[in-house]
Order: sequence, then C-alpha cells, then structure tokens
Amino acid sequence: MASPSGTARPAPAPGVGIPRPLMFVMAFAVGAVVANLYYIQPLLPDLARDFGVAPGVVGSGVVVTQVGYAAGLVLVVPLGDLVAGRTLVVALLAACAAALAATALATGPLVLLVCLAVVGLTSTAVNVLIQLAASLARPDERGKVVGTLMTGLFLGVLLARTASGALGDAAGWHAVYAAAAVLVALLAVLMRLTLPDLPARRGTTYPKLLASVVTIIRAERFLRRRMAFGVLGFASFQLLWTALPFLLSGAPYDYSATTIGLFGLVGAAGVLCAQLAGRLLDRGLAHQVTGVLVLFLGIAWAANAAGGTTLLWLLVGIVLLDIGVQGVHVLNQTRIYVYPNEIRARVTTAYMTSYFLGGALGGGLAVILVQQVGWLGVCAAGVVLAALAALLWATDRHITPTAQT
Repeated sequence: MASPSGTARPAPAPGVGIPRPLMFVMAFAVGAVVANLYYIQPLLPDLARDFGVAPGVVGSGVVVTQVGYAAGLVLVVPLGDLVAGRTLVVALLAACAAALAATALATGPLVLLVCLAVVGLTSTAVNVLIQLAASLARPDERGKVVGTLMTGLFLGVLLARTASGALGDAAGWHAVYAAAAVLVALLAVLMRLTLPDLPARRGTTYPKLLASVVTIIRAERFLRRRMAFGVLGFASFQLLWTALPFLLSGAPYDYSATTIGLFGLVGAAGVLCAQLAGRLLDRGLAHQVTGVLVLFLGIAWAANAAGGTTLLWLLVGIVLLDIGVQGVHVLNQTRIYVYPNEIRARVTTAYMTSYFLGGALGGGLAVILVQQVGWLGVCAAGVVLAALAALLWATDRHITPTAQT
C-alpha cells in the first residue's frame, strides 16, 4: 500500500496480525457487498406486479443470484492462491458495480435474471476479503478476526432487506440497485487505497488450480463435513427468507415491502453471536456450540410453523434460525482456516461453493413449496434440514483436518 506521498511502505505480512482499523474497513466492505445478494427478497411481490409475471418467475432471481455466486466461488475465488488479493478484490468490485447498474436499468425479467447472475458472481469479492483477513491474522486471533468480518457480513444481510424494502417503497426497485451500484463503485476505490498489496503466489496454472480444488475435497473428510453443514444451514436460511415475503404480503399479515424489509432486523441476534462463536472456537468448544446451534434450527422451524398465523411465534422462529445458521457458519469458516495459507483460497472455494449451492437449493425449494403446498410445507422442509444437520453433528466430534497451519 502506498503512502499519500506515493512512497511505498511495507504491507502487513501473512500471520503476523491485522491492524484493527483495517479489520473494520474490511468488515464494512464485506457487509456492503454481501448485501447485493439479498436486496431482491423484500422486492419480490413488487417485481412480480411490475413485470406482470408469476411470483415464481421473479422468485427465481434469488436462485440465479446464488448460482452466480457459486459460479464465482468455483471460477474466481481460487485465483486468491494465484493473483494478488488487492488486485482481485478491486477488479471484482468494479465489475460488480457495473452489473448492479445494469440491473437497475432492466426492463424485463430475463434481463434482470442475467444481471443478477453477474452480480452474484462478482460479489465473491466478499470471500476473497475474508480469506485475506484470515491470512493476515495471527493464529491465536483468527477466530476473533473472522468473527468480526462475519459480523459485518451478517449486518449487511440484515440491513440489505430493511434498506431495500424502504427504498423500494419510496422510489421503486430500480433505485435500490442504482444506489447499490454507486456504493460498490466507491468501495472499489476504498479497497484500492486501504488493502495491503501482498504479492501474488506463483508455481501453478489456472486450470491446475481449479482441478486441485477437487483433489483437496477428496483428501479432506473434515472439509467435506464443513461443506455438508454449510449446505444444510444456508438451504434452511434461504428457504425461510425466500418464502417469508410471500407469507407476509398475503393474509393474515398483508404487509408492505417496507414492513417486510424490517423483518431482517429481527435476525440481529444472529449478528451478536458471530464474535461470540469465534471466541468460543478459540477456546476449543466448536463441537459443543455447533450442537446447540443445530438444536436452535429445529426449534426455529417448529416456531415458524405456528408463525403462519401468529406473529410472535414467527419472530421467535426468525431469531432462532438466524442465530443457528450464522453461528454454524462462523464456526465452519474459522475452522477451515486452519489449513495452510498456500491452499486457503481453494479450501474457501470448496466450502463456500457448497454453502451457496445450498442457498440456491433452499431458495428454489421455497419457490416450489410456496406455490404448491404453502407455508406449512416450507416449515416441514426446514424440519427435515435441521434433522439432517443433527445427524451430521452426532457423528462429527473426532474428525479433524489432515493438514494444519
């Protein structure tokens, strides 16, 4: 990174610690960028009316965004083991800003879906930033650092729905994506000025880099377990948040997009647990905490079933589900960063690809179930996902990574 006078100064070295101001700047960027994936959710009923299409058509925008993100995880994030991190982040943010601007100008559902896919792909700058922060952090503070960035991420998810709903009601959904484009463009400049310019690693080619992701997955049972938890957790999360706007916009609630967006704030308890989960992991309690969080998922879906007609139970279900999903995700992400720095971007790719494919699965399942069997069918699917996570947890205690830093 350069000083204001243009004189080069030493960048932080991997594993020696991350400056506190830089950690918070990165956390802000992570939250602002991940918000791109969630702006659409409170807007779904409005988009369906605007384009004159069935809810399932615009609902597929949730799936397309997640699939685009997963594609970026497979094709782009591994470059973190080959390309300088700052260069990769800035390029992704610039492309993301352009895609958001194109989304704001979309005049039909097909153009909208294509643009959202590109938004999803380029928003993988989030994962490059988290991996970079984990590399800079000392091993004994990695849980805290990742927890801080994940707090930023969760705030982005929560505030995205609230801001999107309010701005969508006030100025229309086009304004939501136009504002996002401006924000991400400014972030590209901020990241160029503040991120350390760590050197790129050499010694392999891009095709070999991609192929080695599969090799790592095959060799690491511990990683496969984290991937499975990620699939089940984020499928449950997207199942709820994709179906919820349709429940809340109809009887007995009949809420506006602004009110629906405010429900994102109900999950704020999940943000509070992010740093706590990281600190408990640093104390060696990852397995026990994971069990409690998985239990929360099962209770959450039982409460959500009652929440189809009773607001209080719905609020309880949302809070418990957000705590469970976000807590497990923080634990998973921190635990996979025990792998050596040389393969960390590819390990991130493996985990996060499965995570967002799980999200696409949950979002797609929600669209089908809402139309075919209604809210209780959505909740039944959530219970099944929680039961599978509990079975996975019960057999997970003694599985550890083969290679560690």
